[in-house]
Amino acid sequence: MAATAANGATAPNCTVYVRNLEERIKIPALTEALREIFTEYGNVIDLVAKKNLKAKGQAFIVFDNPESAANAIDEIQGFELFDKPMVLDFARSRSDAAVKLSGDQEEFETHKRRRLAEKERKQAQEAIDAQKKLKRPPPVAAEAGAPRPIKAARGAGLKSTTATAAVVPDEYLPPNKILFVQNLPDGYDADSLSAIFARFEGFREVRLVPGRRGLAFIEYENESGAISAKENTAGMALGDENKVIKVTYQRQ
Repeated sequence: MAATAANGATAPNCTVYVRNLEERIKIPALTEALREIFTEYGNVIDLVAKKNLKAKGQAFIVFDNPESAANAIDEIQGFELFDKPMVLDFARSRSDAAVKLSGDQEEFETHKRRRLAEKERKQAQEAIDAQKKLKRPPPVAAEAGAPRPIKAARGAGLKSTTATAAVVPDEYLPPNKILFVQNLPDGYDADSLSAIFARFEGFREVRLVPGRRGLAFIEYENESGAISAKENTAGMALGDENKVIKVTYQRQ
């Protein structure tokens, strides 16, 4: 019987999410094994086995229709692959391949921008959480009646133990509509930068930083334009020396 969405369950779609895969198997071998199994249930248009440390043991299989995905979930659920039973469900979000299959290029570009924005927001939050873990724990309260320690005099050479606010690295700043560009070659003015960044939707203006070489701000009408520009220009080499520019979001 085809899988259906129960209360709180993920609605049927073209993408199957697989977890509990054997992490010691190399990605090419794992991908080949998954493809051989899942193609029995329909036309697989994309298959991604995760290789980064946090997502190992997971994969996404995209069919060209939800019915094939539902049949695969019903039939393969619990099937042992490399001595581990696979756990299957519908993916919570549509994959790029599934959206592209619809044939609507505008919808695909919108979906891609939203996915990238969500990914960057998640990375930014993870960076903040990691910074918080590095902060010193609060001092233990002294027991009642215990003598209070003598405070060190100012200038005694002791470092302050006051916790500082977590600083998010530039690369993990959450998306906004203004980009910060660094490491620009000498001679690149507003017109040169406009020729590069005006190609992306919603471009508004270039603002050079007075008195500072190699820095500029690029503003868009909305977040989606900035996301698209950042994804397509970060790491671009410019000038005779092929200087690699750094493109991040403006720190709020």
